[in-house]
Amino acid sequence: YSKSVKAGKRIYYLDVKQSRNEEWYLAITESKRNVHDNGPGAAPEVSFEKHKIFLYPEDMQRFTDCLMDMIGFIRQNQPQLFEKYANREEESLESADNEQYKPIDFSLDDFE
Repeated sequence: YSKSVKAGKRIYYLDVKQSRNEEWYLAITESKRNVHDNGPGAAPEVSFEKHKIFLYPEDMQRFTDCLMDMIGFIRQNQPQLFEKYANREEESLESADNEQYKPIDFSLDDFE
């Protein structure tokens, strides 16, 4: 099961993977596209910088609680950030032809 979120030059991939002992875990990958100019007449060089986080079931609840707390802190102290990007998100969802860009509601119970 996989989803992705496009965010400017970055794409976040969220993949449910299975370990050797058949337990599921979440792999979150941030992929950033880098374009290097090789000078006049030369084709630009494209590379991708990737960072991964592996989130295991025993850590999901604490990670989710902490993430929601951090988002709440930002929302409370700089609410204008959420207002600033709210319209952009709605516009991108309306123009997206692909299901992967639509928000999903989930609960940690879905992974148990």
